[in-house]
Amino acid sequence: MNKDELARKVVGKMMENDLFSQWLGITVLEVREGYSRIQMKLREEMINGFGVVHGGICFALADSAFAFACNNRNNLSMALDTSITFTKPTQPGDLITAEARELHNGRSTGLYLITLTNQDQQQVALFKGTCFRTGKTLV
Repeated sequence: MNKDELARKVVGKMMENDLFSQWLGITVLEVREGYSRIQMKLREEMINGFGVVHGGICFALADSAFAFACNNRNNLSMALDTSITFTKPTQPGDLITAEARELHNGRSTGLYLITLTNQDQQQVALFKGTCFRTGKTLV
């Protein structure tokens, strides 16, 4: 099994057990070693009190992309630090894609940048995540 096949196998196993990502309606589009691209359609029940989709929804999508990218080497990795910058509000019906790119893969930590875009390829948020690698396997 090559590195990308292992990455897809790990993310497949993660999705089987990830009830939250399933509830959000996340679809895994692409997985490679240190990389993931996922997507979800925003729903009416995700609206906050200001009439736009709650920021926690986009954060959760980005966090899932981060988890899939940083764990797909089959080394259980946990978030150490995350941050998000919202650049454009989102609405129900928007199709949001989260693309996680690895910036650093160290022995004990990793750094990832996740870009969220809508169906018009407009950036709606930028998420940065640092993970800690435990050395335990997932599959």
